[in-house]
Amino acid sequence: MKVFISHKSDDSALAAGLGHRLKSNHGIEFYLDLIDQELEKNGEDLASHLRAQLGKCTQLLAVISEKTKFSWWVPWEIGVATEKNYPLATYSGGSAVPPEYLRKWPYLRSHSDLDLYAEASKTANRTVTRRSAGLNEETARVQSTQQFYSILRKSLGQ
Repeated sequence: MKVFISHKSDDSALAAGLGHRLKSNHGIEFYLDLIDQELEKNGEDLASHLRAQLGKCTQLLAVISEKTKFSWWVPWEIGVATEKNYPLATYSGGSAVPPEYLRKWPYLRSHSDLDLYAEASKTANRTVTRRSAGLNEETARVQSTQQFYSILRKSLGQ
């Protein structure tokens, strides 16, 4: 299991903090472009690189803020993750609620919500690993994603 943390560069410190909490408190690996030396690329090369990094991950967590609406990459990364049927959630911090179009996915507003996200991720991952013996990869991924959403939404009261 590895989480791709999508964010606007203005939210880098928050994104890094979330990644480190996932790793140190829950043992969940993450990809964050802050630690990626390949990001000297631009345009099509950058898009190919980010798509490849998303391919190495199993889900996406999008950090959103007022600044996100000026990002081209965050919506693009959400779109790629959606195409791959990755479990997806947003983190806005505080009492902010994401815009309506992002409420399709669970949204997190605190570290305790992030902890619930980590637990839902682990539970869904364990379940799909046990079930995947008789399923093709796509079917196993769909089932895992559905279970992730069910567990997390229930935990968050959404």
